[in-house]
Amino acid sequence: MNIGIIIETHEPEKAWNAFRFAVTSVQKEHIVKVFLMGEAVECNNINDERYNVPEQMEKFSELGGIIMACGTCLKSRQMQSSELCPISTMNDCVEMVEWADKLVTF
Repeated sequence: MNIGIIIETHEPEKAWNAFRFAVTSVQKEHIVKVFLMGEAVECNNINDERYNVPEQMEKFSELGGIIMACGTCLKSRQMQSSELCPISTMNDCVEMVEWADKLVTF
């Protein structure tokens, strides 16, 4: 199954759970894409002892998951894209929604 995940939060526990869901979905052999929007483009910079979001993001990527970061949201925060979170557009988000059999938002 194709699973699309839209994350709009950088609250550590919620973002951590979103990426745990993404990792588990890939491990169950689903094809998974994540689109980071709004404050979620800051997820890779979360520094929380209890909820290690960057670790889950790396694990998801290593398993073949795809992460996209909203370019407008990055720009509004004066952030750059990264190898882990390449810059994407709203068109990419719409295409992910069209591609997905199921869509989950956090």
